[in-house]
Amino acid sequence: MSYLRIKNIGKAYKRYPRKYGRLAEWLGLGVHHESRWVLQNINFDVEQGESVGIAGVNGAGKSTLLKIITGITRPTTGSVEVGGRISALLELGMGFHPEFTGRQNAYMSAQLAGLGQSEVDGKINEIEAFAEVGDYFDQPMRTYSTGMHVRVAFAVATCVRPEILIVDEALSVGDVYFQAKCYERIAQYKKQGTTLLLVTHSVGDIVKHCNRAIFIQNGTLAKDGDAREVTNLYLDALFGKPGLIKPREGDLASSNSATMGFGIEDVFHTRPGYRKEEHRWGQGGAAILDYLLVSQGQHYPDQIESTHMTDFYFKVSFDRHFDTVVPGFLIKTLEGIFLYGTNSFIAMNGREVITVEPRDVVVFKFSLPMTLNEGHYLVSFGISSGDPLQSLTPLERRYDAVIIYITRSMPFWGITDLGASFNVIEQVSHE
Repeated sequence: MSYLRIKNIGKAYKRYPRKYGRLAEWLGLGVHHESRWVLQNINFDVEQGESVGIAGVNGAGKSTLLKIITGITRPTTGSVEVGGRISALLELGMGFHPEFTGRQNAYMSAQLAGLGQSEVDGKINEIEAFAEVGDYFDQPMRTYSTGMHVRVAFAVATCVRPEILIVDEALSVGDVYFQAKCYERIAQYKKQGTTLLLVTHSVGDIVKHCNRAIFIQNGTLAKDGDAREVTNLYLDALFGKPGLIKPREGDLASSNSATMGFGIEDVFHTRPGYRKEEHRWGQGGAAILDYLLVSQGQHYPDQIESTHMTDFYFKVSFDRHFDTVVPGFLIKTLEGIFLYGTNSFIAMNGREVITVEPRDVVVFKFSLPMTLNEGHYLVSFGISSGDPLQSLTPLERRYDAVIIYITRSMPFWGITDLGASFNVIEQVSHE
């Protein structure tokens, strides 16, 4: 039975302010270093068959934690209990010798992982076939691209089903085809009881492949819970979450707008479909105050018919001048998988420069046919500033803020309708 028990893990590295401090300690002349703690008081358990994502900004301590779990680094405090054989893809190319061929490195890595010579002999053809690097398998690995390194490393690490599989960002450098192939194998192993620890900056991968996530922040365990909830906190840490703008008193203008008017009261939470579990964050300077859904002439419909054009309006107030603002729109599955996202720059009729002044209130609209299969979906709205060709600063995000339900008279396989056509080209009868 596989499991992990992480108990009070801490890791500190020595920092020597003076040039000869290390030598002085070696000579027994007292303590001359400062301790820099990169991990402190980390506690969690992982049971057999669980899939756990680990999220955190660069430098949070994620990779250090995995090195402690795999035995590469010793903890300063605490202990790790491991039940089962671990296979790990940590730093790219770790353990590979650049002058040896892919085949030779595969043999050595598999043997270091505990496989005998005969076992590797029986698996080497499968490793070669899965890696799909062709003739390069018998070439020195110094000639490999980063993606080819990953192909061989993953093929070796998973040639035998591991009881615990640890992946640290390695798959992010692979091509989409190989990533899908890897995750397909991971899914098969999960069904057979493999425990997965996945470290990645891809929020979608954590939500899609993990039923639980851990958020490491400044070397401590900030959150352990539902994958979507934890990844929202990770996004919060990535972009910051200052105080939100409070609506000002009074109305800028009365309006007979067919949308929602130009008042400045925040009524977003009063609208049908609103989710109190939304994640609201951003750098400040703008506030999303209201939204409206219109489909087939109906406001806030209980159901939206698939393929019917639907209008998504949202109202934003601004606290200061911005040369360029970019409104955005996003649809996800309930599991958090990103289905479609766009903004005013990349939309079909977009690329309009939108300038705003303090106390401006603007209503934006995205219109699209809901070519989705029947089911519930999450809608997010956002407003950013900056150059969309360079970088955008998120002013306000309301993630997973609205839930909608799509109906469809003729369902199909999958999530989105790609509109395939079909024809019988010719039919000949031979009598």
